[in-house]
Order: sequence, then structure tokens, then C-alpha cells
Amino acid sequence: MNERDVMLNELAQGLRPMSQGTERFDALSWEEQSETLRFVSHHCVQARVVAEDGTESIRRAGLRPTHTPAVLITRGRIDQGKVACPAPLDKRRKAFRLLIAALAIADGRRRERFCFGGCGHWWHRLPVADY
Repeated sequence: MNERDVMLNELAQGLRPMSQGTERFDALSWEEQSETLRFVSHHCVQARVVAEDGTESIRRAGLRPTHTPAVLITRGRIDQGKVACPAPLDKRRKAFRLLIAALAIADGRRRERFCFGGCGHWWHRLPVADY
């Protein structure tokens, strides 16, 4: 577990405000942003994001459904490079918000189905912080 892991999971669980997450994301270098997007995308795959999560992810992220990563997620193609590494900063920021929203949905479903009685996932035991 590192600081990035904790922050991303806090964002997905609503323990940290998204405005703080996007502010920190914007402060990263181009390479760090790309790495972070790939990392969140990988977590989404691990959490089993499905195409049906796309519509709610788009709504939560406040995006238009025509945004390229939004289209790909609704088609069940979250592992596509265009979701994790769009070129312009504004699109990268939108992809970040979308991926966090998708992770929140899929991980929430995982908690309800498999972790409701307790689990060994460290990210399911994060303390509520006062941000």
C-alpha cells in the first residue's frame, strides 16, 4: 500500500472529495498521470467493472455519454488505451473522474456480494478522514 493506492481508494469510497483528487491529479507530470490512469484502469478491471456500470459511472463523473472513454466503458472495453491514456489534459481529467466512478461502482458491488461479512482487503478498512 502506498499513498497513491490509499488516495485512489479514498476517492472511490467517497472518503476524500473528488475536487481534491483532481487537483492532485492535475499536479502530476504527464508520465505520472498516464501511470495513474493505467493503475486505476487496472483496478477497475480487477474490481470487475462491466458495461452496465458505464451509464452510472458517466452520471457520477458528470460527463457527456459521447466522451470517448465513456463510450468505451459502456461497450465493456475499459481496458482500451483510450480510456486510460487520452492525450489532452482536459480529457485525461475526465477519464480520471470516470475511472474513479467506475471503480466506486464495481468495488461497491464487490463489497456487497463478497465482503459484507468482513474481508482481508486493506482498502475496505480505510479510516474516515477529515479532509
